[in-house]
Amino acid sequence: MKYGYARVSTVHQDLEGQIQQLKKEGCEKIYQDKFTGTKKERPSFQELLQVLKKGDTLVVTKLDRFARSTVDGINTIKELFERGVKVHVLNMGLVEDTPTGRLIFNVMSAFAEFERDMIVERTQEGKAIAKQRDDFREGRPKKYKKAQIDLALRLLENHSYKEVTEQTGISKSTLIRAKRRKSL
Repeated sequence: MKYGYARVSTVHQDLEGQIQQLKKEGCEKIYQDKFTGTKKERPSFQELLQVLKKGDTLVVTKLDRFARSTVDGINTIKELFERGVKVHVLNMGLVEDTPTGRLIFNVMSAFAEFERDMIVERTQEGKAIAKQRDDFREGRPKKYKKAQIDLALRLLENHSYKEVTEQTGISKSTLIRAKRRKSL
């Protein structure tokens, strides 16, 4: 049986593209997680590893969806090969249990880990540069300007949260937090 595994790093990312690729590849059952690949706690992946048996094929769209690190990938592949499970990485091909197949997998895993580490390093460098600016603020930018929030709070004096939300598009929870901050 062909099993698929799809993973994204955050709950806000979409799995649909990976799922479509896995379905197109003929996966009969697809497991999915929304966890960063650097974390061991990927419940669906752990469940999938328990289900796989001799003759099954594990299909993933990319190598970085599969393993946290080169060592993790090598160990998982080795365990699957020992159990008679085939591994197919769509952007790389079928990983075979041969000296050449293992070599190619190890090299590709090392490059995937290197790429992820470089992204982290560039992100940290960009953040360090940004922190030098006087106007630097950690986190996501504010969705609404101060004037928009102030107007919504004034509207709340004579209107319900529901009415103000419908008029301004500002959620009730955002209004409650703004009202609380203003009263401090």
